[in-house]
Amino acid sequence: MELKQELKKALEELRKTEKRKFVQTVDLIINLQKFDVKKTPINTFISIPHKAKDKKICAFLEVKNKNIDTITPSEFKKYSDKKEIKKIIKKYDFFIAQASLMPQIATTFGRVLGPVGKMPSPQLGILMNADDKTIGEAIEKINQSVKVRLKEPSLKVAIGKEDMKDEDIIENVLAVYNSMLNVLPRGKENVKNIELKFTMTKPKKIKID
Repeated sequence: MELKQELKKALEELRKTEKRKFVQTVDLIINLQKFDVKKTPINTFISIPHKAKDKKICAFLEVKNKNIDTITPSEFKKYSDKKEIKKIIKKYDFFIAQASLMPQIATTFGRVLGPVGKMPSPQLGILMNADDKTIGEAIEKINQSVKVRLKEPSLKVAIGKEDMKDEDIIENVLAVYNSMLNVLPRGKENVKNIELKFTMTKPKKIKID
């Protein structure tokens, strides 16, 4: 309950800051302690109850699909040029793939998609079937989740937009925070503090008991 009130207070303060000409993103920052990123790499997806944003998704499929931007095997050759792969990395937040194509995808795209953490993943991005229903479900699931990939003892994730209701933002924050407690080796002990910010604001520190 305490944490909920602290988050509410932080959001109220953030909303008093200068209005911008665009809808700002709400970022959650979880600062960690007594935690070695190299010893315990964390790379996972966390479901959130309220969609933070529509992600730009691209699919590697055997045939084109009208519901999603698609790259088919006949187009793979074009991407032997690293520059072309870098273009799609900038354009898309997320990649999904038909399981049967994974060996080809690894060969053509792996060396570039891998290091930036955008390779289709068994957790959320590899499809056994490429029918409309499966693709639709995958898109929905991706939009209702945030990716957590720790490279330093601090996690920053986009948790919502400023035009969302405070309650919805708080529920998203708690979903990520509680899931992180489950994956951190010492749970709450590993959390130094959490912060909340809008795109253009300074972070507001939130105490944790």
